[in-house]
Amino acid sequence: MTAVTFLSNRKKMTSSRRHHLKSLILQIALNWIETEKKENVAAKEAYMAEHCPAPDLSGDQATLMETCKKLHAAIDKIDEERYDIEAKVQKADKEIEDLKIKVVDLRGVKKPALKKVRMSADSMLQALLGSKHKVTMDLRSNLKQVKKEVKEEPTEAVGDWRKNIEDKADRKKMFESS
Repeated sequence: MTAVTFLSNRKKMTSSRRHHLKSLILQIALNWIETEKKENVAAKEAYMAEHCPAPDLSGDQATLMETCKKLHAAIDKIDEERYDIEAKVQKADKEIEDLKIKVVDLRGVKKPALKKVRMSADSMLQALLGSKHKVTMDLRSNLKQVKKEVKEEPTEAVGDWRKNIEDKADRKKMFESS
């Protein structure tokens, strides 16, 4: 039974059958991983046998010193290659992270629905400016002052409405004559 059929028939199977199939799939995957590990070990041994033959330790001190110099040169060369490869991997990892961020930006983040929260003006300012800045504003007192001014204004403006209309007409004539 293929994985596609397994997923499409999920509702028709009993849970014990489904668990049995999952365990079989996991066993097969475990066997694949074990064979892959064995293949990697064999490939590593073959590579080492091909590229790093056993050193010839027979001979005098001068030949051994020459062999050591060759080994140190080979180690230095391998370290340089490892460093270069490490730099390439780090660059690729950074590029992958940047692409992941771009994907998230393009996909967009689902924002949760905003909830109505009752908050005082002081707490709003503190949330916007941060806890370091202490700003206190009594907006209600400012509103009350505005309301008082609005109440006071009509009492002062009460007068002859005809006089106001005449003043406006005189101003209009002044602008038209210019």
